[in-house]
Amino acid sequence: MIQRLCVIGVGLIGGSIAKAARSRGLCREIVGVDSDPQNLTRALELGVINEGFDSTSPANYSQSTEGADWVIIAAPPAASLQTFLDLRKRWSQDTIYTDVGSIKQKVVDAVERVFGEVPANFVPGHPIAGAERSGVEAASKDLFQQKRVILTPVASTSIKAVQAVDEFWTSLGAVVSLMEPLHHDQVFAATSHLPHVLAYALVHMLGRKDEQEEFFQYAGAGFRDFTRIASSNPEMWRDICLLNGEQIIPLLSGMGDELKNMSDLIKNNSTESANNLLLYFAEARNARQRFLNQLENNR
Repeated sequence: MIQRLCVIGVGLIGGSIAKAARSRGLCREIVGVDSDPQNLTRALELGVINEGFDSTSPANYSQSTEGADWVIIAAPPAASLQTFLDLRKRWSQDTIYTDVGSIKQKVVDAVERVFGEVPANFVPGHPIAGAERSGVEAASKDLFQQKRVILTPVASTSIKAVQAVDEFWTSLGAVVSLMEPLHHDQVFAATSHLPHVLAYALVHMLGRKDEQEEFFQYAGAGFRDFTRIASSNPEMWRDICLLNGEQIIPLLSGMGDELKNMSDLIKNNSTESANNLLLYFAEARNARQRFLNQLENNR
């Protein structure tokens, strides 16, 4: 059993980890660290954490991690460098450290910059789970049930630490996979980051037009389903785009080419174009069905 679990960033993911660990009896005490006093107070009121610390105070930061045998970093990836600088002062070789950021290479880079190399007891990770709402009030003890978690250890990472983090996530109901940090960022740029950017772009474009032409008033379920992810936290997605821009920008360029090809097919309005457009849609539908089949087989 974890005696003292420290969660840095008690939002949707951090709060859900705390709730899930507590409900499954995996830890005796949970302390939370957050820069938002209201969110921290709410986490205490809801019983998500036993004790709360303001991350903007260096003294509090040190006190929160003192004696912790596990530290889970659920702060925004953009804050990684400062987080590790703060943690370095009280880094313990007897503690397991892991994170939940959706960008992995930049996190690894930040750790190396602070410590010179990735400490053996730090295991980078990324739970593939989320919700439209953010903050501790959106946290759920079942958020990770049957969800995939990607761990991205490097050469210096302890096998024992990886096994411990793997077992922890498995105990929360997750399915764990291993991947290299850069490959992780490439995969998720395509399957997560690009779709979010496209959803934001579509809503932004139609949002301007809606003032004159009432687009949203007549939008149906397809629009709602496609743009659901544009309700995600804007600050988090700003950071993701800036941190993983090297992987996202080429995909956006490729998406521009795809849209140009489709525009040309529609504009030509010939029998050949109609057949090619039908083939295009059919190939896309079949590709999505393959994705759904793989999803079902992996359950």
